[in-house]
Amino acid sequence: MATVGLLGVPSSVAAHWPGQEQAPAALRAAGLSDLLRGAGLEVVDHGDRPVRRWSAHPTERAPHNLSAVIDVLTDARAAIGDVLAAGYRPLVVGGECTVTIALVSALVEAGQNVGLMYVDGGQDLMNPVDHPNEPITDGMGLAHMLDLPGSAPELAAFGPRRPLLTPDHVCFFGYADDEEDIHGRVPSWRFPAPSVAPDPAGSAALALSALTSVTERFVVHLDVDVVNFFDLPAADVPQYHGLTLDQVMTAVAVMVRHPGFAGMTLTEFNPDHGEPDGSTARRLAEALAGALAR
Repeated sequence: MATVGLLGVPSSVAAHWPGQEQAPAALRAAGLSDLLRGAGLEVVDHGDRPVRRWSAHPTERAPHNLSAVIDVLTDARAAIGDVLAAGYRPLVVGGECTVTIALVSALVEAGQNVGLMYVDGGQDLMNPVDHPNEPITDGMGLAHMLDLPGSAPELAAFGPRRPLLTPDHVCFFGYADDEEDIHGRVPSWRFPAPSVAPDPAGSAALALSALTSVTERFVVHLDVDVVNFFDLPAADVPQYHGLTLDQVMTAVAVMVRHPGFAGMTLTEFNPDHGEPDGSTARRLAEALAGALAR
């Protein structure tokens, strides 16, 4: 595997509430860098971007705090660009789901036409028009990358092209939430949790075969809410019908060993929801390092 360029994006501005901005520091305190190196990886640590904590915006609510979200993404994209320019493979630790927009944008800007393996408890296809009572951007990332009707123009236009992705370049993997493509506009590859659980490695291989039939390169978005909250109390917004941590990391291990793997985000970890002794963060860091191990 290529040298890992580790980058933290400690932000919760796109979230429902504060908490996720603590994730990079919590995972570092749990030994993430040393665990990655102990797993046989070469790691260059690019540090963390400035901490951006959620706060209620007095007027900007459709979606909420959009200007701050775009500020964070702009900063993250530039930092990821530096990782790519150095020849490293980005491992971006959020922070919210929206950081994946910055990763995809940075790669496309660098001339890499990547697809997206979306390992997530949901599909993040909501938009401000269909969901006015939940105008939270970290549930809308894919809708904006795909430039679906009802998306906020400023976010849909983030990146060197619009749309940033097309549906055939997206594979939804492991989701347990209700189907979010309520208008039937997103004919992407789909592997819901019940189909993945019996054979995570085999499902990952099938998903890779599908996605790489249309693109040679891809990134992995890993939202910890794909894991059943009872198995790992890590997610910012829990779900209780998903995969186990072992099932998820078994699948991710297959994905990251594919020659087309171009980078990864780890998102939606809220340390406030884990054990106060740091053991939840340690378990997550160990599992991630194990999946990425040579």
